[in-house]
Amino acid sequence: MTGAWKSFNKKLLSTVQPYQTTFAAGAALASLALLASCSVAVRTYHYDDLRTGWNANEKRLNPSNVSSTSLEYLALALDDANDQVDTQPLIVPHVHIAGGTHDVVYVTTENNNVYAIDANSDTKLLKVNLGTPVSWPIGCGNNGPTVGINGTPVIDLASRTMYVIAYVMYSFEGKKPAPAYFLHALDLATLADKIPPRHVEAHHTLSDGVTTFEFHPRFQRQRPGLLLANGNVYAGFGSFCDWGADHSVPGPLSRGWVLGWQAGSLTPLASNELNDTQTTEPNNMFLSSVWMSGYGIAGDHDGNIFFNTGNSDPSGTTYDGVTNIQESVVKLKADITRPSTPPPFLFTPANVSQLDQGDTDVASAGVMLLPPQPGPVPNLAVANAKDGSMFLLNRDNLGGFTPGNTGALGGVQNIGNGQGQQCWCGPTYFNDGSPHVVSSGGGPTAGGAQNILELWKLQTSPAPALTQTATAAMPDTMQDPGFFTSVSSKGNKNAIIWAVSRPLAGASGINAVPLWLYAFNAKPSGSSLPLLVHAIAGSWSNQALGGNANIVPVVANGKVYVATYKELDIFGIHLPNGQNAASRTAPIEHVVKLEFAKGPEEHQIAGTVRKLEGARFTLETRDHKMVDVDAAKGRGSFRLPVIAVGNGVVAAGSYDANGVLQAETVWRSKASPATWPPDR
Repeated sequence: MTGAWKSFNKKLLSTVQPYQTTFAAGAALASLALLASCSVAVRTYHYDDLRTGWNANEKRLNPSNVSSTSLEYLALALDDANDQVDTQPLIVPHVHIAGGTHDVVYVTTENNNVYAIDANSDTKLLKVNLGTPVSWPIGCGNNGPTVGINGTPVIDLASRTMYVIAYVMYSFEGKKPAPAYFLHALDLATLADKIPPRHVEAHHTLSDGVTTFEFHPRFQRQRPGLLLANGNVYAGFGSFCDWGADHSVPGPLSRGWVLGWQAGSLTPLASNELNDTQTTEPNNMFLSSVWMSGYGIAGDHDGNIFFNTGNSDPSGTTYDGVTNIQESVVKLKADITRPSTPPPFLFTPANVSQLDQGDTDVASAGVMLLPPQPGPVPNLAVANAKDGSMFLLNRDNLGGFTPGNTGALGGVQNIGNGQGQQCWCGPTYFNDGSPHVVSSGGGPTAGGAQNILELWKLQTSPAPALTQTATAAMPDTMQDPGFFTSVSSKGNKNAIIWAVSRPLAGASGINAVPLWLYAFNAKPSGSSLPLLVHAIAGSWSNQALGGNANIVPVVANGKVYVATYKELDIFGIHLPNGQNAASRTAPIEHVVKLEFAKGPEEHQIAGTVRKLEGARFTLETRDHKMVDVDAAKGRGSFRLPVIAVGNGVVAAGSYDANGVLQAETVWRSKASPATWPPDR
């Protein structure tokens, strides 16, 4: 650790100013702090450790005064090229910073920048860079050209500390720079490290005392939002393009991990969670990743933590609920150990084999915990899956794996008007006198794609169940189906559902395209949710930078914050120097600098695998042309996922004299050609 710290060479603070807070009562808002001025602090992903996404202390914005014409906006350009924002903004009022006292919105970027910005204006107060980000991790194209801060940080209000994990190129003991993760504890007032950052390392030894699995940062992606609970910081890890998962020696290189450290000291916890500890699998596919599209790991009032896992071997034969817990909702104790006695510590859908075979992972979405409810099951959870399933669960007894999905209370629900449309998403909760859940989903349509928002009423007795009550459409989406929502209200009144669309992939894949902020009245009109706001809110690349725009709008203190590509937008009523949101025709002009790999990867082809023989396969393109691909080079460099006939993939490389594409890299793509990157 001493050597790793030398390059950071941060000036440590000798004193920490006191920070006065009063915490909001109620389990649903246990993490939502109210300061002396009654301003709301957003210290973690989706407002609280339960991940409800509900701010019940919004006193200014309500359905009667929120519209596209009443909202004004401020648009702030972030400084650096490729400053893609994949994390949710966090807000702390009354911070003594930059020579004054400010309400501060903290924004972190894939360039490893941490910004402190005045939450009421477009003034940048401080910025710190935590190291050189990793460019195109192992060549994977399902994210931006750089990966730095990929998971939403978490703030400890009492100690005025932000915990954040940065992905950096780092030289250990003079060796060639390599990808590494560092956990930082930053002072909110200066953005300086309070103590030396912790190099993220881990290993997991089986009960035989011999077999040990090592954490490989080159192949592991820290995507879920961080959790601060039980005096610890928790983080989940997935993969880049599923690469490195098909090698059992050395490694395997990529599996799903959950790690933890003591807050303050950053001392690693003695235990960790490795979701797949099998040593052989039919296709050598070792994953069971934790990525959840950026949704945060959740924590309950009993100290337990919850997360979802993704797909593993496509044979669909490796799940056993012990050595491999793919496609599941998982509950662990505070020390990151599994409960040793019943009831089951997980819920696994009955179609786990089909989910594995179709890469339809449960970990495309997050798991949300509900505040205590009346009735026979007080502690509930809601989880979504990529195939459009939604599960209402008893988190005191998740139900395990059963052929009839008996753990899913009221049965498995299908989002997307009962059509089971797909979902890269996460649920939201609010209570307006009756408890409600908000979900989303979507799928291809004749016009290209369509996303839908759904409102569900939670029945708590005589038995828990969810019933759909209303819907709303978001037509100018999608990159992948589903999206993320938040809810603002004043207690149980004036509830508004907020969401940001994902852009439809463009033909050129070069220019940034607008994202749209939506607001819906949460009180239905018949079976529909009335639209209040439809306004441009930043931009995203036309798939050229890869990855979904997993944007979470943050509503607090009469304002809405949307952080996107190189931009922070602040919406509100009567903003200083604000401009009318309805008249906005474009986001800030950005020149997207494409930094695709040069040299051997001069061509890129997307399509569906029609014939497969070892590392050679035939790809049918969107134009129904057949392209022969030899991916032996990709396999040798760990840049080839396990694929099968019928899979959508993207292959990048150069053509040989026989017209065969010699692929340096191959990654899986979505089923719909509308979401494929452009060929070149």
